[in-house]
Amino acid sequence: MTTNDMAFPDGDRALCVKMRASRGGEHVSGAERIVRERDVPRVLSALAARALGHSKGRPDFINLKVEEPGGMIRLKALPVSTVETHTAEEGRARAAEILAAAGISRAREVMELFKASYSMRGAMLVDADTLERLEPDRERGVRATRMDAAESLCGGADCAKNHFAEAVVLATKVANAPGIVGEVCVSDDPDYVTGYVATKEAGYRRITVMKEAGDPCGGRIFLYRGPREGVAETVRFLERQSVLVDCSAVAPAAPRPPSVADELKEIAAAGLSRECRALCSATGPVASVDCADGTRRELVVMASNDYLDLARDPRVTEAAAEAVRRWGAGSGGSRLTTGTQPPHLALERHLAAFKGTEAAVLYATGYMANVGVITALAKKGDVIFSDALNHASIIDGCRLSGADVCIYRHADLDDLAARLASVRGARRRIAVSDGVFSMDGDVLDLPRFLEVCRAAGAVSIVDEAHATGVVGATGRGLAEHFGCAHPDITVGTLSKALGSEGGFACATHETARYLVNRSRPFIFSTAPGAAAVAAADAALSVLEAEPWRVERLRENVRFLAGSLAKLGFKAAADSAIVPVVIGDERRAVEAARALETRGFLVSAIRYPTVAKDSARLRLAVMSAHTREQLAAVCAALKDVV
Repeated sequence: MTTNDMAFPDGDRALCVKMRASRGGEHVSGAERIVRERDVPRVLSALAARALGHSKGRPDFINLKVEEPGGMIRLKALPVSTVETHTAEEGRARAAEILAAAGISRAREVMELFKASYSMRGAMLVDADTLERLEPDRERGVRATRMDAAESLCGGADCAKNHFAEAVVLATKVANAPGIVGEVCVSDDPDYVTGYVATKEAGYRRITVMKEAGDPCGGRIFLYRGPREGVAETVRFLERQSVLVDCSAVAPAAPRPPSVADELKEIAAAGLSRECRALCSATGPVASVDCADGTRRELVVMASNDYLDLARDPRVTEAAAEAVRRWGAGSGGSRLTTGTQPPHLALERHLAAFKGTEAAVLYATGYMANVGVITALAKKGDVIFSDALNHASIIDGCRLSGADVCIYRHADLDDLAARLASVRGARRRIAVSDGVFSMDGDVLDLPRFLEVCRAAGAVSIVDEAHATGVVGATGRGLAEHFGCAHPDITVGTLSKALGSEGGFACATHETARYLVNRSRPFIFSTAPGAAAVAAADAALSVLEAEPWRVERLRENVRFLAGSLAKLGFKAAADSAIVPVVIGDERRAVEAARALETRGFLVSAIRYPTVAKDSARLRLAVMSAHTREQLAAVCAALKDVV
């Protein structure tokens, strides 16, 4: 350990630069550097950019601070080694073993206590023997600050995120604090699963997996051994002492890249393993299914998006067969080369008339429709405002567009209005939402959404994948249901209530022409085959002729939701989707398998489709389900859940 007043021959001096970013009062990102004064403007800009691009979301508050570092000491970095683990559970167990080897007898209790640090901005300061909390402010915790790698003073102002280097610097400072005998840390970055344990004796022990991917929780514990009167000096060292760490000889040990087999083990251990199952008959309220136990049985299907039972309707299947005979099995090209046939143009006209818009554009899938519309409209310099629970296709469209993305609280249109008002100078502002949210089944308040968008001059996009054929007196969607105007663009799918496959966007003639010229999934994808297009056109005709299907579906949803409510379940009846939230991923899978043995096919929806620990059984209702089938699944749910 050496002291240094950081005076440079050219008269320059060292300064400490800090960044803290938050959203809604919750921590998003933090970083700090010790750099030469001439580099401060560049570092401030880089740290702000880093905060704005964080994987936890765009902050609404960024604090940048420049301080005199005061007396400086130099430390040599802790030696580094890597502990390979494949699951979070294994990683935490290895962390406890390392702490125990360092003389911390209650290491496993430390790891249990560690979870309580997730909500803290700083670290817990804990007596290594009694586990007594020692930090002066238990909400704030203790923050190790004023530190950097010594190389930063030579190398300038690179502020790219480097988890390893920043962690080694922090761990080295903490390990040299008076009375500290150990540290355990997991990052709160959702994309970073590695953590570490550090002691002076063991060095910096990098543990490759200490949490599941996508988990935003992280925390830190400093373990202290010494007299109580020494705690104040430990806190002073951690928070006020400026430290430069010599990392020149340190590099992370190169772990073996995880194999596919390793990652499959991790998926299975987390209860997230998935498999395709074969339905050995046409989709319908009952189908022949290859079950998990190796048998093939007739099951009541409570997992299909074929809400109106049109996929097997003879008029729909005959239209598909006739189209194959006349137009062939495939289209043979993209829509702008040889892939446009009369059935494509007929369906676009039919969809526009059904939705009450000027025009429609067909896509190969609903997923491509969302990605195609968003990436055509949004570019760098634009801002997209997206509901927190939007479908993956919307999320991916936002990410691929290059625009800044602002996530507003689910269904909170006042929050959307506030966020729209807070953004100035964007080339274009776009608000996008599901019409019916696919995992909860709740319905967007379209009149209020449009009011907010109009007031802000924002483009409005609504995905009606689960609303078309379901919401509104005749299944025309949210505008019919609320008796209001249409969004600027309505996206939808042919693969759910219309029983076929493909996607579409309904809008003005001008917007449709723009999508044809700018939407890459439309331009560069082979057009959907005539069979699927003709089937969707026929299904749309059946829906128009038989609106009773929509009413029967609505009656079935009300019956199911009411029956579940009588049994004590929290169930809504806003759409054809009725979720039963279980929480734990493994329990949800076990419940779905138990229902299968009782004769019901129900989907267990888990992370990353929904948030961690909000796994659910997702019941999808069809107009063709009988009351007896719905009553039976309720009884089975009561037994299983």
